[in-house]
Amino acid sequence: MRRIVYQAFAAAAALMLVLSACGTSQTSGGGSGDSKKTLRVVTDAAYAPFEYMEKGKIVGFDVDVLNAVAKEAGYEVKFDDVGWDPIFVEIESKRADLAVSSITINDDRKQTYDFSVPYFLSINKILVPEDSSIKSAQDLKDKKVAVQNGTTGQEAMDDLLGKNNENIKKFDNNNLAIMELTSGGADAVVADNGVVEAYAKNNPDKKLKVVDDSASFDPEYYGLMFPKGTKLKADFDKAINTILENGTYAEIYKKWFGTEADIDQLKDQQ
Repeated sequence: MRRIVYQAFAAAAALMLVLSACGTSQTSGGGSGDSKKTLRVVTDAAYAPFEYMEKGKIVGFDVDVLNAVAKEAGYEVKFDDVGWDPIFVEIESKRADLAVSSITINDDRKQTYDFSVPYFLSINKILVPEDSSIKSAQDLKDKKVAVQNGTTGQEAMDDLLGKNNENIKKFDNNNLAIMELTSGGADAVVADNGVVEAYAKNNPDKKLKVVDDSASFDPEYYGLMFPKGTKLKADFDKAINTILENGTYAEIYKKWFGTEADIDQLKDQQ
């Protein structure tokens, strides 16, 4: 997933911001799922093509998936772009009903939050110029590599090149990391497959290619995140499986990524 760090001081700061700036949840019952009403969904809309702003509206793969899942489950949803750290505060405090924001399911987060069954398989890949000689992660040694700060891409490069290696160039978001590559300031970008594949596809003038080295990067799975003990999880798990089986998910995946989804692997994780 894009970000791996969630520290106590960030949570405290985010909580102060949320309590001072946000109203109560739009959903009666604090997100318990007791009645099928409009659910408040929090996200960080700065991660194309999963969730991002376009003409003042939150759009992206995650948005389309959640809309389809919510419709199948019988709920209406209202998206709220709150930023990354506040997502966790909003869900833990039950001020929001669920979150969708390319959130990796892991054991640490499961102690505090509930997750749906996986809806996306993510693995880091390498974005390089078309004429690059880089063919694997091992080829990144002694190269300048741009990453988004606090992501599993950064973590992988820390492991490969050494933590605090000056050749690891860290940025606030992947757009800036890719700009560093296209301007000649980096030899490669390491980021989620969805991000780099979509960029290479949508920007053919940049003449970039994606290097797949699955042996060097661990797979991750995204899930919808809920407050602990929510009754919504069962409804949304069922709805996710329905869109995986009826072809809706495959259509959404093809729309955003131009390739076929590995639905069997997603279902195997359940």
